[in-house]
Amino acid sequence: MARILIVDDEEHIRTLYTLELEDEGHQVLALETGEGLAEQIDAFNPDVVVLDIKMVGVSGLDVLQEVRSRYYDLPVILCSAYGSYKGDVKSIAADYYVVKSSDLTELKQKIDNALAARIPG
Repeated sequence: MARILIVDDEEHIRTLYTLELEDEGHQVLALETGEGLAEQIDAFNPDVVVLDIKMVGVSGLDVLQEVRSRYYDLPVILCSAYGSYKGDVKSIAADYYVVKSSDLTELKQKIDNALAARIPG
């Protein structure tokens, strides 16, 4: 069981991700905003962060930079409805990039990849 932190301003996305990932046996914390994320990371101690890019009030790419500066080895998966962000220079700091879909196969695979890369041996 992994601890997965989801940051997305869309309630239906948070609900979908939470239900699907909890069904897989993961512990999930879903947040509406990336503001104050460091405190949430310290408290929840996630194994991976799933981060939306385009959010109200704060850019997921800016949040990514903050996460990278404080938690260098914490895997981050960027999720966006837009594939165009994949080429953004700020997005290269993420471990993985997934275009949002109601089919979570790709997201789950990226989560599995991120978790496998964190486990030594």
